Amino acid sequence: MKRGLVVVLSALLLAACGGGGGGGGDAGRASSGVTVDTRFGPVTIEQPPKRVVALGWSDAETALALGVQPVGASDWLAFGGKGVGPWAEGLYQQAPTLLGTTEVDYEAVAALQPDLILNTRSDNDEKKHETLSGIAPTIGAPKDVIPYGTSWRQQVELVAKALGKVAEGERIITDLDAKFAANRKFDGTTAVVGAYFDGKFGAYVSGDPRADFMRAVGFTPRRDVEDLASGTFYVDISAERLDLLAADLTVLFPIGGDAAPLKGNPLVPEKALILEDENLVNAFSSGSSLGMAYALDHAVPLFSAALGR
Repeated sequence: MKRGLVVVLSALLLAACGGGGGGGGDAGRASSGVTVDTRFGPVTIEQPPKRVVALGWSDAETALALGVQPVGASDWLAFGGKGVGPWAEGLYQQAPTLLGTTEVDYEAVAALQPDLILNTRSDNDEKKHETLSGIAPTIGAPKDVIPYGTSWRQQVELVAKALGKVAEGERIITDLDAKFAANRKFDGTTAVVGAYFDGKFGAYVSGDPRADFMRAVGFTPRRDVEDLASGTFYVDISAERLDLLAADLTVLFPIGGDAAPLKGNPLVPEKALILEDENLVNAFSSGSSLGMAYALDHAVPLFSAALGR
């Protein structure tokens, strides 16, 4: 660990120890705090957090939906600016410090002096969690989810409880459940969601927000594609097996490039729906309650049109 981080952590520890007033005071704060269960064990937040750092995929958008503005956040979809999609426009009054994604700059996190770190949708790395927990109480993923497999619902529940916003979280879940129910139009129809990145194809499987979105509006995934997964949210599809992408509805999009290789590939299913709207692709990929609502409004009509409905 870098010396600078050690110094910052030491200062934070001294500040925490010096603000008490004796063992009875500490016990009182703990008993009145909130405890959140995670895959790494229970995490207690003794006081309502005021300086939140959001590191997990779409944790920042979830905090914003609950009325809390993180002071630091990871920009997983490379939005730039304030690090969130247009569906969260206007929710920040002041831009957060943008932090790393897969590689965490612990020193930069500690320098923000957070009193809560959100990392609910991540790679589930225990060492990373332990290091972050040395800076501030850290909310990791729930039990029994694959890396990056925390659902939007689980994310809202975890973040809402940690922020003391349980009632607000319940309203978000109720409203989005109703929106999904109103858009459940595709029962009895199969679907595959795939992507093209760095010259290679792949498909998303259950546990990924995109695949789970499709299931929530009624689609059934291809079982043989699901069976390719081994604790992952995405599986590679070789050029020789692009037939695995075929379904009643095939949804494809490029990552970090244009759609020309998809449109010009004769092995891509002929009636594939190729998403080129970057905002829609990002909303579909965000996994946040805000992004899911945006995707329901903009993707479902495209699905219906592609199926001739």
